[in-house]
Amino acid sequence: MKKPAKQTSHEHDHAHCIDDAVTAAERLCAAKGLRFTPLRKRVLELVWSSHKPVGAYALLDQLRSEELGSAPPTVYRALDFLIENGLIHRIERMNAFVGCSHPGETHRGFFLICGDCGNAEELESDGVANSIAASASRRGFTARDMTLEVTGTCADCQRA
Repeated sequence: MKKPAKQTSHEHDHAHCIDDAVTAAERLCAAKGLRFTPLRKRVLELVWSSHKPVGAYALLDQLRSEELGSAPPTVYRALDFLIENGLIHRIERMNAFVGCSHPGETHRGFFLICGDCGNAEELESDGVANSIAASASRRGFTARDMTLEVTGTCADCQRA
């Protein structure tokens, strides 16, 4: 499955990311026989409109202004659907959501979060996941799920 282009530049045009994310979601839903409703699609587009994690209530406000939905449970159901199908991730410490750069693939959520600009970049690292799982196993613990959120300063902000 094609990955959405993920660039970190502040001048980045997100239209390409949004288009790629929607195309990937449409393919995944068609393959699994799932409904990709207009609301689910719009929530995905809004999450991908920036590489900054976005909160549910910010999404809700945007949807209300577009007259697409005004009830928090509706937005949370759309977010749950997108998470369950590997299309977005939840950034726990921010209680916010960010697009998945490898939609539909089974993987761990590792994120670099810039404290200056707020962008979040997803990392791919089997080595980190394997190291954590091995360390947990040595302690008799079986890791089922892991999310790693690293805060710091992105390359763009360091150059600025």
